[in-house]
Amino acid sequence: MRESKMLRLFAALLAMAMVAAACGGSDDSEDGGSASGEAPSFDEPVEIDYWLWDGNQQPFYETCAADFTANVQPNINVTISQFGWGDYWDGLTAAFASDSAPDVFTDHLARYPEFVESGVLVSLNDFVERDGVDVNQYFPGLAELWTSPDGQRFGLPKDFDTIAMVTNSAMLDDAGITLEDFANAEWNPTDGGTWGELIQRLTIDTNGVRGNEDGFDASSVEVYGFGLEGGFGAFGQTTFSSFAASNGYVATDEPWADSANFAAPELAETVQFFADWIAAGYVTPIEDVESLGGTTIFQSGGAATQTNGSWMISTLSGADTEVPVAYAPLPVGPIGERRSMFNGLADSITQSAENPDAAWEWVKYMASPACQEVVGGGAVVFPAIPSATKIAQDAHTENGVDVSAFTVHVDNETTFLFPITDSASKIEDTVGPVMQQILRGEGDAADLLAPAAEEVNSILGS
Repeated sequence: MRESKMLRLFAALLAMAMVAAACGGSDDSEDGGSASGEAPSFDEPVEIDYWLWDGNQQPFYETCAADFTANVQPNINVTISQFGWGDYWDGLTAAFASDSAPDVFTDHLARYPEFVESGVLVSLNDFVERDGVDVNQYFPGLAELWTSPDGQRFGLPKDFDTIAMVTNSAMLDDAGITLEDFANAEWNPTDGGTWGELIQRLTIDTNGVRGNEDGFDASSVEVYGFGLEGGFGAFGQTTFSSFAASNGYVATDEPWADSANFAAPELAETVQFFADWIAAGYVTPIEDVESLGGTTIFQSGGAATQTNGSWMISTLSGADTEVPVAYAPLPVGPIGERRSMFNGLADSITQSAENPDAAWEWVKYMASPACQEVVGGGAVVFPAIPSATKIAQDAHTENGVDVSAFTVHVDNETTFLFPITDSASKIEDTVGPVMQQILRGEGDAADLLAPAAEEVNSILGS
């Protein structure tokens, strides 16, 4: 980390320490203890506000909260609030500004470095050491994601996610394509490889002509072979990231890096491929994705396939869905391997928490097998603890859903990390609009990404 940012981070952490000291850290403190002493007891009722954005997970965390109060800390009551993705982050930003943030919230790798920089999170190091929490109980690498360059921990892992191909089984059958064909597919940015051949065959124009047949009309498409899940953005978690990584692209050379690689030819080739295939009629136009939503297009039969995250399994394969869905691994790229972005969420404590000790008890419980196995049983996400993920896999199997296309990346160690920087929102504001320009055919990817890359490196180097 560059010196100026390290100094700001040190100052923020020093301020945290001073606040903690001022609030009282002795064994007879009003809050009943501190991270540096013995585990506190709670003789008086304590209210904890917890925020999350995923409505599918909310019922299972409410079960955890009830179990926590009934069996672990009877004087701590947890109130859970759920918000949609955009409202969630807007609300947090406003709450941090007014010092009215929730005690605990679900944190994201794209956001937490900026929270660390601004000093709004509580370090968990002393809590973890005091209570002997085993950070090795989680899948390898997850706990390390939530530590800053100077070793301060700001979250305990709750789950992880990967990306896979999502296919409409009925459309595959109509095209004479098997799931195995996708499992064995190879992709390249020149002609799409065997993966591209499958996508072309799945594309159908309004006259019933497939994309690999003579007479295909790219200007009048009824079913696109591949549907973008969403706009590309800067990081493309569910869209371009896996393809770019399997083409040799690395977004940043290390977490908290002072520069990024948005000018890399491997990225430009990948993004240009998707722009060209949108123009050719095989991939959903970005305008349709922005107006209708990529998953909505897929679920309404407008696209035969897409790439999406494991957190969407219950939505895509739920009992109410009308589209028969099957999952396949991502295609093998020019580097000779598949790649999937590996992201993990965690729970963080805010400086607004009136009782950090009580907030820690709730965070610790959510990060324990007791809660994660409840969440795993809901088959909504893959929890951070392997035994709980096994429960989730078994639950999916009982529901008739094979999710191995998502877990194979962890099993085979073919994942890469979500780029961790302390300026993710500024990078998104800089690169996101450029990606949209490229996908609209408003310029060459390499030409448009070059100046954006310079701006990003200026942001990271300041």
